[in-house]
Amino acid sequence: MRCGSFAAYSHDQPPVYGERVSGTQTQTPTEVTVRYFAAAADAAGRDEETIALEEPTVAALRAMLAQRYGEPMERVMRSGSFLVDAVVSRDPSRTIRKTVDVLPPFAGG
Repeated sequence: MRCGSFAAYSHDQPPVYGERVSGTQTQTPTEVTVRYFAAAADAAGRDEETIALEEPTVAALRAMLAQRYGEPMERVMRSGSFLVDAVVSRDPSRTIRKTVDVLPPFAGG
């Protein structure tokens, strides 16, 4: 059943991402490639993965990684940084478009 240009919601069918439901717009998750280096790779147990984020921000990614990988990843994220779409960022509100590198702190100068 159609209502205007958006599919109408019924309780028989779940809403589809990107369709209007009861006057609100659902958001299509953003697929983000997350690459892990050094201690971050150790904490994640992998070098790379693709994650779907409802809210594609550094804050949302941090929360998901902390939940998924626990204290070892939290330790890396406390002192490390993120390379977001080729720009170093610690800003939690920074929007992620495609790729994030999770970088541990580096020694040297």
